[in-house]
Amino acid sequence: QVQLVESGGGSVQAGGSLRLSCARSGYTGSSLCMGWFRQAPGKKREEVAYVYTTGGSAYYVDSVKGRFTISQDNAKNTVYLQMNSLKPEDSAMYYCAARRGRSSDCDSGFWPRTDYWGQGTRVTVSS
Repeated sequence: QVQLVESGGGSVQAGGSLRLSCARSGYTGSSLCMGWFRQAPGKKREEVAYVYTTGGSAYYVDSVKGRFTISQDNAKNTVYLQMNSLKPEDSAMYYCAARRGRSSDCDSGFWPRTDYWGQGTRVTVSS
């Protein structure tokens, strides 16, 4: 059974940084598209960033480009989201997700479904 476990959330002031981690276990396939999503209270869940486990270009939603960086350590089966220059509007529950699929879809930001979700980690940015 695949498990995704997020960590690293917390409270910071605007302009600060946090690094989220997503540890993956139980997957025996060859590759995955790993993603970070977020959901603020009263709002729909939205995409943040994706990366393919075997390499390729990372995808970012426009609102985080230049501030967030998605990366991975395949030896640890862990994906990270480095978040810099945080803004109050970045406050949300952040979820790690994974799906099987093509690297080209992952690179281009195409996410038709989610196969696995983590439980989420909360990020609060104060002004």
